[in-house]
Amino acid sequence: MTGATAAKGNNTSDRKLTFILGGARSGKSSHAESLTTAHRSPWAYIATAQAYDDEMRERIALHRSRRGEGWVTVDAPLDLLGAIEALPDRQPVLIDCLTLWLTNHMLAEHDVEAECRRLADVLSRPRGPWFVVSNEVGLGIVPDNALARRFRDAAGRLNQQVAAAADNVLMMVAGLPLKVK
Repeated sequence: MTGATAAKGNNTSDRKLTFILGGARSGKSSHAESLTTAHRSPWAYIATAQAYDDEMRERIALHRSRRGEGWVTVDAPLDLLGAIEALPDRQPVLIDCLTLWLTNHMLAEHDVEAECRRLADVLSRPRGPWFVVSNEVGLGIVPDNALARRFRDAAGRLNQQVAAAADNVLMMVAGLPLKVK
C-alpha cells in the first residue's frame, strides 16, 4: 500500500476481509502478520488462545515475540465480537485464530452455531483491513471420538461461513500462500 493510499483512510478498498487457512505450522500466523503490517499502524492483534499448559504459554510467547512496536494486543478467548466491535474504524486487525475461539466456546458449552453465525455476520462487514486466521482441520483422518468429530464439523462450517464473507481467501501450504478466492 502506498502512503497516498494509506493516507486516504476512508477508501472502501481498505475495508476488506482476508481469510487465511492452513494446517498446523503452515505459516498462517506469520503470513497474516506480514499482510497486516503492510498497512499503517497501529495494528490490532486479537488473540483467542488461552494458556492452559506450558506448551500453550510457549506458543503465545513466541507469537508475542514476533510482533514489535505498533501492535495492540487484545485477548478475546470468548468475546471476539465485543473485541472486534470495540476497535476503531479503519484499524488493521489480525484475528488469530478462529479454531481456538471455537474450541473455547465448545468447552464452555455455548451455542456454537449461534456464535458462529454472529461472528460470520460481523466479519462480513469489515471496517478496515481485517485478516482472520483459522486452521483447516478437514484434510486429515476422521477423529476417533465424538467431541473431536463435532469440533471438526463445526470448524468446517465456520470456515465456510467466513470464506463466503471474505473478499480474499488464502490457503497456506508449507509457508506458501495459495490464492483460493
